[in-house]
Amino acid sequence: MFKPTRDQARHLFFDSWAKYRRQEVLTGIEQLALEVILQHPEYHIILEDAESHRDRDYLPEMGDTNPFLHMSMHLAIKEQLSINQPAGICDRFIRLRQQTGDEHEATHRIMECLAEMLWQSQRSQTAPDATIYFDCLDRQGAQKGTQHGA
Repeated sequence: MFKPTRDQARHLFFDSWAKYRRQEVLTGIEQLALEVILQHPEYHIILEDAESHRDRDYLPEMGDTNPFLHMSMHLAIKEQLSINQPAGICDRFIRLRQQTGDEHEATHRIMECLAEMLWQSQRSQTAPDATIYFDCLDRQGAQKGTQHGA
């Protein structure tokens, strides 16, 4: 399992983007990172200026979205889906993808639930609980799935 530090994660995204732009060969994890980067053109300008953004803090209370956290969560979800862990995540992803008609939107819905589970875990100082994750995903499917096509 890939569990980078903040600096390692940022380094991965900066390096993957730079290597892609120079048309260099990417490692497996760099290729996965590039797939995520290409889905988020709004972050390309950040990735082209490592000096300005390498150590920047992104504060939610200031309305900031942390692009590195966002892309890292994409990678975490890709990993979960590649090994179906927690068991059942693939079925829920397929259901969300069918409901939304869009893989990226389905991933973002999963991301909301992953963030909720991690927040609950931190708040209660307990291990992440897949029940919280799956309950959230099941609600996502029930609530937002009915809105598709409306």
